[in-house]
Amino acid sequence: MTVKYAAELDMEENKMEREKLGSRMGFILLSAGCAIGIGNVWRFPYITGLYGGSAFVLFYLFFLITMGIPVMTMEFAVGRASRRSIIRSFTELEKPGQKWHLHGYLGMAGNYLLMMFYTTVAGWMLYYFYQMLTGKFTGRNAAQVEGMFLEMLGDPLVLTVCMVIIVAAGILICSLGLQKGVERITKIMMSLLLVIIVVLAVHGMTLEGSMEGLKFYLLPDFGRMKEVGVWETITAAMNQAFFTLSLGIGAMAIFGSYIDKKRTLLGEAVNIAVLDTFVALVSGLIIFPTCFAFGISPDAGPQLIFVTLPNVFNGMAGGRIWGTLFFIFMTFAAFSTILAVFENIISCCMDLFGWDRKRACLVNLAALIVLSMPCVLGYNLWSAVQPLGEGSAILDLEDFAVSNVILPVGSLCYLLFCVTRCGWGFDRYLEEANTGTGIKTPRWIRVYVAYILPVLLVFLTVMGIFG
Repeated sequence: MTVKYAAELDMEENKMEREKLGSRMGFILLSAGCAIGIGNVWRFPYITGLYGGSAFVLFYLFFLITMGIPVMTMEFAVGRASRRSIIRSFTELEKPGQKWHLHGYLGMAGNYLLMMFYTTVAGWMLYYFYQMLTGKFTGRNAAQVEGMFLEMLGDPLVLTVCMVIIVAAGILICSLGLQKGVERITKIMMSLLLVIIVVLAVHGMTLEGSMEGLKFYLLPDFGRMKEVGVWETITAAMNQAFFTLSLGIGAMAIFGSYIDKKRTLLGEAVNIAVLDTFVALVSGLIIFPTCFAFGISPDAGPQLIFVTLPNVFNGMAGGRIWGTLFFIFMTFAAFSTILAVFENIISCCMDLFGWDRKRACLVNLAALIVLSMPCVLGYNLWSAVQPLGEGSAILDLEDFAVSNVILPVGSLCYLLFCVTRCGWGFDRYLEEANTGTGIKTPRWIRVYVAYILPVLLVFLTVMGIFG
């Protein structure tokens, strides 16, 4: 028996014995956990306020329905029909001689590249949870709080330890198996996340002066939208609606490969999009009322999470408790994405090399720690490396490559594979998507997904790279 034949035989056995999720709820929470990440809190509330409050939200919801959900349904369909990860799913479904499977390598690379910086940022959240829990911010003024953030970034040992804890915890959970590890922990974590975010939002809205923040966030302000630019608002809404779902690298398809055919895929995609949007919208109910109650204008990016909000919690009654809850919420949001992508990476290695789960976990434990180090060192020892211009860091380059190139290109590949004759084909996709009970994907959508949606994705890609 040749080595190649043995590997192929191992992979066939792997497919036959493929693990399955224990419940539909596990599938929904795992997929939603992948979509729900730090961008829901880090970016969504700010750009909603910037681009006109609920006026922006209407555009966001429109593009979520017309762009995000259709592509998510296609990812699920490819995953469920092939019963493989992205590295082998196209191979299973493509016609002889086609090259769609090459996208699997781009998708696998995208998963690794995403984790090269996401593990570090999750480590920041974990460290701030520890700092808030142990009262390190108590009695600090605004300048000292900002100094603590810069001190953290400048300490490679702290960043490395936090990153390693995140990677080791994620790999350990994945090593326990799909149902006993990933599904069980994600159910607990996502349930706690949803409870904590509601508690934080209710508390934020009860603060004195919070109504101004609610008005800024929720009331449509077309004057503000016009000031920023209507076209810029539409583009931002399209960008946020699409990228919030983590599409294009098989992170959704992997969970499609673990489910049965009892439910239609459009209905499941809608449920996941609703959960993701709920977390994003409720995050704004935390951020804006809290900041306005203390007379602070919310900023974008790290300054909001790591400087502005710790200062707000310092001036709040019971601030240490509320700050601890907020940062454990942020840690859960980041870690849920990490667990989902880790599972995708491990499944890719199992499909590609015929490894068992334990071996795939051990190899990736070492690989992910090593691959995450450039991001860790980019803020201290390698801070002179500024790949996107002055003030940028290695994280910015990695984020740009994933968000602006790999995700939209990967999503375009899924779309074209599912709707064109030279791919899997619309009829096969529609049959898979509509198998089971639930909301059916209508046949008339073919004109839209075959001729209009590809143009929108190309536009999004071009704007992301050159805009």
